[in-house]
Amino acid sequence: MCGSLTLIPPEEPVFAEPWEAQAFAMAVKLREKGVFTWGEWAEALGAEIAAAPERPYYESWLATLEHMAESHAAITKDERERCIAAWDHAAHHTQHGKPIEISRYWPAPETSR
Repeated sequence: MCGSLTLIPPEEPVFAEPWEAQAFAMAVKLREKGVFTWGEWAEALGAEIAAAPERPYYESWLATLEHMAESHAAITKDERERCIAAWDHAAHHTQHGKPIEISRYWPAPETSR
């Protein structure tokens, strides 16, 4: 305990699943690139949590990441939807226990930025 802040014990994982760490890292990288500020992030994340308080924290984090990336022109809605479709297709066509390789199914960008 640090003041009123509960700290995660050192033997406990910070993230429950690898995708949570990846979403966290993506948000940090977008912030480093100047796509948004931490103030904008905190406001958007707070709105996501308020809109769906029953949703797990990192699902709200991911929803915030998607919305912030779109609203700040880091990715278009179409690009995000194509990526999700490619991931779903790759996951469906990958043998259980094998790593999913999206690159085999990821279409080339339709336009360059």
